[in-house]
Amino acid sequence: MADSTTSSDALSATLSREIAVGRLSELDDPGCREFEIGAGDWPFAGFVVRQGARVFAYRNYCMHVGHPLNWVPHDFLTRDRRHIICASHGAMYEIDTGLCVDGPCPGRKLTSLAACVRDGVIYVAWPPSGPVGHRP
Repeated sequence: MADSTTSSDALSATLSREIAVGRLSELDDPGCREFEIGAGDWPFAGFVVRQGARVFAYRNYCMHVGHPLNWVPHDFLTRDRRHIICASHGAMYEIDTGLCVDGPCPGRKLTSLAACVRDGVIYVAWPPSGPVGHRP
């Protein structure tokens, strides 16, 4: 994951492709947006979280049971908007690291993706640099 202070040239040089997710100004602060990459029955599902001028991107996959984190579109945050939460069992993850800090999978991390803001648009790197399959 990267924030808006990351050199876009350096990030672009390491990516095979970038996906535009939307404009930073369209997201609440903090706020989220879901996205899918690919077609067919099993596209890659992810989401971005805005926190100030920074953005973080993750796979939409709970580290506890392996299903999507949210039930409601674009709804990934706790009521106080300080953590990412799994709607099923309440696992709570830090926004900036993806680390589970409460709930059934403490110490596990969401799969992060490189993300940046360039000219007001949020870009996510694809493919991700790490594994995206089932739980490690």
